[in-house]
Amino acid sequence: MPGTTIASVTTLTPERPALYAPSRAARELGLKRYEFDLAVELGRIRVVSDEGSGGRRVARTEIARLQAQAGFPQTLRERVRVVGTKEGASLMRVSEGRFARLARLGLLVPVRFYLNRYRAVVWLYLAEELREFVANGEHADLITGRTPETLRSQLAAGLDLRPRNWRGRHLGFLLRQAEDPWARAGAIAAFLPSEEIAEIVKITYERARLDRLRPPLPEHGAPGSPSALLGEQIMTAQDADEIAWLSADLARQLEATRAPWSTPSRVSSQRDHAARRPGVRRVPTPAVPRPPAPAAPADIATTRARSDIPVSTPLPRSDHGPGATTARPPRGLLTWLRRRSPRSTPVGDHTRGT
Repeated sequence: MPGTTIASVTTLTPERPALYAPSRAARELGLKRYEFDLAVELGRIRVVSDEGSGGRRVARTEIARLQAQAGFPQTLRERVRVVGTKEGASLMRVSEGRFARLARLGLLVPVRFYLNRYRAVVWLYLAEELREFVANGEHADLITGRTPETLRSQLAAGLDLRPRNWRGRHLGFLLRQAEDPWARAGAIAAFLPSEEIAEIVKITYERARLDRLRPPLPEHGAPGSPSALLGEQIMTAQDADEIAWLSADLARQLEATRAPWSTPSRVSSQRDHAARRPGVRRVPTPAVPRPPAPAAPADIATTRARSDIPVSTPLPRSDHGPGATTARPPRGLLTWLRRRSPRSTPVGDHTRGT
């Protein structure tokens, strides 16, 4: 109808969030959730802390960076692909026995483990790392040749570095996520026996705080079940040298948690905060005296011409003492007239002509 204004309705497309939750980020990247978690642990996907929820998020720019890579998403999924002993041996073209020996010697580091229905430990390895091991020419003798006698004797003695290597790898992941000394101390304490922690941490409130900050480790079965106890044994340091190393590192981190309270910047900030509190009188800090600057030579004429600088009247000289001098005659008008008079010329003064 004439004169009728029809308001146009604009459909607004919801803006994509700047940060993605882990589940949403995994869908955007075409990964399963366990693949996404492993990619974060390995540093393949960068995450940031969400100040609102305190959890981990993935920035939209990081999603775009990964999607722009060549071969996405197959290349990303291949970088986090894990294999067991049978598939890993087939990938390396060795027997399963040789593959297991290489892993027990610590030459192949697992990234995951789980317990099967028979409560047997199944170790998982990165396929990418296995290919790199084969491509390294220095490992040719270990792959195709005879195992050296020293290594065979270690295997005969029961050497198995797979649990220790997994603990070291997982500890590195937890330390990369930690943001302060307390969080790093909690990550280290997660792999130490409880009696060792009680021996190191003597203060009760520090031990309680450390227990709260210990990150949860992978669970295997119901708490108290045989599977859970076996998993806890794998996740706890067993060797004496490993326990000693973790204990020393834990002690260092605890010292780092106490250090900020004694630094000069922290002390000065505490003083400033106390001075701003009502009813607290601030004690001024004495200033350090500075050496006097050398005085510039004074120009008397310039000093007298400046009206903004007061000039004190000189004190009269005394007639006694080492500084005493003969008083000068007055220089008034009468003295000038006397000097002009011939009578005032002293006898023997022939400086003037007649």
